Amino acid sequence: MTRGNPSRPSELGPLEPGTRQRAQLSIRIADIAWTALSVVAALWVVLAAVDAVRGTGSWAYCAVALVLLAIGLTMRLRAVRRHDRM
Repeated sequence: MTRGNPSRPSELGPLEPGTRQRAQLSIRIADIAWTALSVVAALWVVLAAVDAVRGTGSWAYCAVALVLLAIGLTMRLRAVRRHDRM
């Protein structure tokens, strides 16, 4: 069984060297990575704070998570600003 139109070009276009899509690929990957780091750090902050309030965790873990979240969000914002310039 074949699909409808196998020769249909993709929405991204060719990712060959020198194309605009290829130049934006590393920016998109960095954007996704910093977004994922921010989400994981935010979850870590919430869980560490809940554990610290319950008395089963340490506030140091919450502080480290907050620092990593701040770094992740800062880099995420820089990636967005850099993407707007391109």
